[in-house]
Amino acid sequence: MTYQRAQLTVAIAGLGAIGLPLARALDSGIPGLRLVAVSARDRSKAASNVAGFQSVPDIVDLGELASADIVVEAAPASVFEQIALPAIEAGRIFVPSSVGALLPRMHLVRRAEETGARIVVPTGALLGLDAVRAAAEGPVESVTIETRKPPLGLVGAPYLLRHGIDVSGITKATMVFEGNAFDAAAGFPANVNVAAALALAGIGATRTRVQIWADPGVTRNTHTIRVEADSVRLTMTIENVPSDDNPRTGKITPHSILACLRGLTATLKVGS
Repeated sequence: MTYQRAQLTVAIAGLGAIGLPLARALDSGIPGLRLVAVSARDRSKAASNVAGFQSVPDIVDLGELASADIVVEAAPASVFEQIALPAIEAGRIFVPSSVGALLPRMHLVRRAEETGARIVVPTGALLGLDAVRAAAEGPVESVTIETRKPPLGLVGAPYLLRHGIDVSGITKATMVFEGNAFDAAAGFPANVNVAAALALAGIGATRTRVQIWADPGVTRNTHTIRVEADSVRLTMTIENVPSDDNPRTGKITPHSILACLRGLTATLKVGS
């Protein structure tokens, strides 16, 4: 007799460069997962996007997404808590893509401990989180991440606006930020979710050091991680192809969230 695994329902906040490919993949059929609801700022556009799905999900308000077992956040960071809090209050599994928005909201983690909710952070556009998490079980001297992006991928970042930095005319690689992951997440909320995920996996936001470069010489979002620990020395580089719809987002990000969701129901799960 074959064991029939129970299905988990999934709701997605946002149908942009991350949410829409993820919704399509779930609709095509993922064992143990069923897309039941989506939310988007433009409801008529959302209805058009999902009209051809095999099983058309409900289009609901942000707070109503918490009726599903799993709530995936793939929306602007400005509405992060409107998605996260109802899911956590309902004891759901919350999967954020705007990981940088989680760093200044650790009260949500404490609340999840009280309600039984889980916050599962996907790898996103990063690599090596398993190794960083393992290293952090012992003494770690330092964790740094250097991010290089095409200048236009950084346009509009609050840190740049606040300091009057115009990256649109940059002709050579220029470091536009150096500091810790907490400040990087606040200053570049659409750009450094990778740094936030690294900080959560490793030694925390204040000890994780971040450099952000506007580099006209790169066509891919490039992240180099360096870890000095008692158990290991790591240097890892990943080059992510920017999304056609949003250059601030890597094409790999929806794939990463899908892999994360598969791991929640898979019989065989590789990696911690």
